[in-house]
Amino acid sequence: MADPSSYRPKPGQIPDSPGVYRFRDEHGRVIYVGKAKSLRQRLSSYFQDLAGLHPRTRTMVTTAASVEWTVVSTEVEALQLEYSWIKEYDPRFNVKYRDDKSYPSLAVTLSEEFPRVQVMRGPKKKGVRYFGPYAHAWAIRETVDLMLRVFPVRTCSAGVFKRSAQIGRPCLLGYIGKCSAPCVGRVTPEEHRELAEEFCDFMAGRTGAYIRRLEQRMHDAAEEMEYERAARLRDDIEALRRAMEKNAVVLADATDADLIAVAEDELEAAVQIFHVRGGRVRGQRGWVTDKVEAVDTAGLVEHALQQLYGEESGDAVPKEVLVPALPQPAEPVAQWLTERRGARVDLRIPQRGDKKDLMATVQRNAQQALVLHKTRRASDLTTRSRALEEIAGALGLDSAPLRIECFDISHLQGQDVVASMVVFEDGLARKSEYRRFQIKGRVGDTQVWHGTGQDDVRSMHEVVSRRFRRYLQEKQKTGEWTEEALDGEVSAEGDDRPKRFAYPPQLVVVDGGKPQVAAAQRALDELGVTDVAVCGLAKRLEEVWLPEEDDPVVLPRTSEGLYLLQRVRDEAHRFAIAYQRGKRTKTMKAGPLDTVPGLGSTRKQALLKHFGSVKRLRAATVEQICETPGIGRKTAETIVAALARAAPPAPAVNMATGEIMDDAEE
Repeated sequence: MADPSSYRPKPGQIPDSPGVYRFRDEHGRVIYVGKAKSLRQRLSSYFQDLAGLHPRTRTMVTTAASVEWTVVSTEVEALQLEYSWIKEYDPRFNVKYRDDKSYPSLAVTLSEEFPRVQVMRGPKKKGVRYFGPYAHAWAIRETVDLMLRVFPVRTCSAGVFKRSAQIGRPCLLGYIGKCSAPCVGRVTPEEHRELAEEFCDFMAGRTGAYIRRLEQRMHDAAEEMEYERAARLRDDIEALRRAMEKNAVVLADATDADLIAVAEDELEAAVQIFHVRGGRVRGQRGWVTDKVEAVDTAGLVEHALQQLYGEESGDAVPKEVLVPALPQPAEPVAQWLTERRGARVDLRIPQRGDKKDLMATVQRNAQQALVLHKTRRASDLTTRSRALEEIAGALGLDSAPLRIECFDISHLQGQDVVASMVVFEDGLARKSEYRRFQIKGRVGDTQVWHGTGQDDVRSMHEVVSRRFRRYLQEKQKTGEWTEEALDGEVSAEGDDRPKRFAYPPQLVVVDGGKPQVAAAQRALDELGVTDVAVCGLAKRLEEVWLPEEDDPVVLPRTSEGLYLLQRVRDEAHRFAIAYQRGKRTKTMKAGPLDTVPGLGSTRKQALLKHFGSVKRLRAATVEQICETPGIGRKTAETIVAALARAAPPAPAVNMATGEIMDDAEE
């Protein structure tokens, strides 16, 4: 636990201007990012008497080992930089909202020549227009099915579209009138794009005028006694009205707004958002967060706005954003939203009428989401804490191992030997920090073992050595304890954050027994790493082995600590096997050109396109290979040599006729 006074900036050193600041821990990892109208006033508040700080703030400043800041011109710039840094560093003490599920959206791929309507999840892509999100994918499909009758836009995948174009015959939707069949030229690209844009306009809420036009066309057809066309238009209007009825009218004045509500307690907060377009609820989503920093409702709203609109622009940001509490100050946030939309955005608290009533509904949804989340997770939080405490007690650690790394070795009869490293923080998997290793049989510049035999112990020594050698190298690169890192300003664009191996664990777990544990401990001793504990979990009896101990630690079968160690070990085993199988599959699929060093996929494709097959390439001379674009003489000579080494066996001979049986081209 650090003393904040040990890294407190000198008096008068902090500027009295807007800016963004970062707290780092002893390993250089950013643990908190904040913004301030006055950096001097805000940072000074962190270095008062610890007893006067909020418990979470006290934990943060005692975990930190340094603080740095960047000066900006305005509060809006500070808001933008804070959002960017939170996305970049993922600080553990910042509020981070997480979706309680991956919500699907209705997407129209306007960037393609023939736009496609489909269901999409995950991050938004450029050139795609989104509607929603929706609570269920089936709700999107029902809406689309009704609208395709009026707007027969393409919904098929690229493969189906290409296949239909090749055979000159549309898919089933083209035959039943729910696709305009651009694949076979029934409509031009311009006509199909116009259909897609009309579809988007209707989904965006501009429904009334379009339906009135259809009704007028229906009446005109009836007057001209074209009753079949009038009947089709009548059915189209009915289909559109049924699609509209799936979204309840909540605001009579056709308002475009997002309503945000927050439900919170001392430890957690839930956020619910209703997306209202054209007076109808077009989508809904929710987030839940641990309140790891001292933050009030206004602060939660500000973080939610950053999360919701940080990567949005244009119409994705509505004209109105209704919130339960205004950020303080509200003007920079409103200006930031206006810049993202490109037009004025009204950020306010609804006071009366339908909007206040709808906000109450959103608030009830947020409250129910928080209750449901706590019901699901309450026991899990308690269990994880108990598991970490049990592990610390069983292994004799000074504190609970908040970061655990586990290593496993995988191979197939000694071939394709690989290793995996998985990371668990606070008892939860942190998959972004998983790593894979290909065992080389050497550590640094020293050959430590030869052959491809089943030597898990030496492999474990190698992989632990490589991981912690990288840790020491990255630690040296970041210059954690230089005066420049601890004091003064830094650039917003500086590449000074710890890299992938720069953050050490409190506990290393190896999949294996006493020999593997001894190998891992020897690797740490050779590198001079003394602050990381090591243990092994043997599969046979699920015994926990410690270095230099003759007898294992036997945890009770009902122990939460044992269960967590098993989860960590099994995850490392799964990750290693997946990597090993992938390597084996790739090896089995490898061709003779894959053995040519420095020959990438682009030049391989160029060679095969130029010669037509590997067989013809094998028969070519160096001069003929050089005729391929991108292939020089040295590369051509290497290709000839590699193909000669991988030459196929002699052709078979028909003993009855003496005929040479030529194989089919490869």
